[in-house]
Amino acid sequence: MHILVMHRVPDSFVRYAEQIDHEVHDVTYVSAPDRLATLPEGVRGRRIRRRGTGDTADEVLAAVAGLPRPDAVIALSEYDLLPAARVREALGVDGPDVQAVLPTRDKVVMKSAVAAAGLRVPRFAPLATALAQGADSLPWSGRTILKPLAGASSEGVTAYPGPAEALAAAGSVDVDSFEAEEFVEGPIIHVDGLLAAGALVAVQASRYVGTCLGYAAGRPLGSVQTDTTPEVTEWTLACLRAVGIADGPFHLEGIATPEGLVFLEVGARVGGADVVDTFELATGVHMPSVQVRMTVDGSAALPAARTPGHGERYGWFAVPGHTLGTRYCRIEGEKPFRDDPVVRRWAQRSPHEPVKDVITYADADVPIAGVVGPAPTDVLERFLTDFFASVRITPAEEPS
Repeated sequence: MHILVMHRVPDSFVRYAEQIDHEVHDVTYVSAPDRLATLPEGVRGRRIRRRGTGDTADEVLAAVAGLPRPDAVIALSEYDLLPAARVREALGVDGPDVQAVLPTRDKVVMKSAVAAAGLRVPRFAPLATALAQGADSLPWSGRTILKPLAGASSEGVTAYPGPAEALAAAGSVDVDSFEAEEFVEGPIIHVDGLLAAGALVAVQASRYVGTCLGYAAGRPLGSVQTDTTPEVTEWTLACLRAVGIADGPFHLEGIATPEGLVFLEVGARVGGADVVDTFELATGVHMPSVQVRMTVDGSAALPAARTPGHGERYGWFAVPGHTLGTRYCRIEGEKPFRDDPVVRRWAQRSPHEPVKDVITYADADVPIAGVVGPAPTDVLERFLTDFFASVRITPAEEPS
């Protein structure tokens, strides 16, 4: 079997060498230069460097020109799902094509599909349509979001008091790549899991402490696992069916309102930050590994998930540094929390270690990140709330 891997996610996260028998299969990794060091080591296979500056699909197709046609294309990053679909179509490889991937990447196509299935979504409109018809054409009057159609991590998302203010600010964005969306008030949940032929292999619900939009603006974010009730499971499956996700991992977000859950968005990929680690702690399932094994070995790769015990919940947190205006920071207010019994992992940058100046949830790239648990949900939530209120991250000069 010839397996083409569109490499972006580090091997330390995916564990390719453990999931693919590189002696049995012909494996080709295509990677941008800045990711070459994160390829699996000590295994047989091609490692082809692409420029990493142009269209991803075009670069990958140029890189594999002349090689045997792949039997499978693996792409784990959200940013590579559509390019991978284009590569499959160009090479005639089985797997999700562009039409299948769009409902999990394009926010307008996504919410249209979910609404058509009878599920509540925030009211929305393509930004170009909203601008052409005017703010009065939008069927809501309150807070309004401008959101990239294919974005992630709330990058590029902005909030305004109403539709008129949002449309007035639209001149600074690529109109054809954005939507206008009603802001729906309520706690935000995420449901993560793994599907095989439309059936759940493993699933876990969580609730955010903070918001992804707040994180993009420089505020801490985390989430804590909650009970995965039958109602949440039923809603999750309905959302996944609506957008056509039947196999592999998913990361689904919703808003908890007094009238019930409102769909926010979904990705056909694992969640970011430390969602993968906390999910594995709770269920015993390492989603990226299983996704790769399922692609190679089919249903024979399905694991047996365990059910967490009473009060056995986990959570994660990240304190961002991308809004500091500098790569170095001063951290204060964290010391009372570092040795709390609920802390399972604590990663903190020293004054001499730089942080990333772009949005990231990676432990090694932000001032502080970590994992908490096991403990009941309310204990974890109280810890994160108190910690977020105490910690202070301020800019510092580059050490000499």
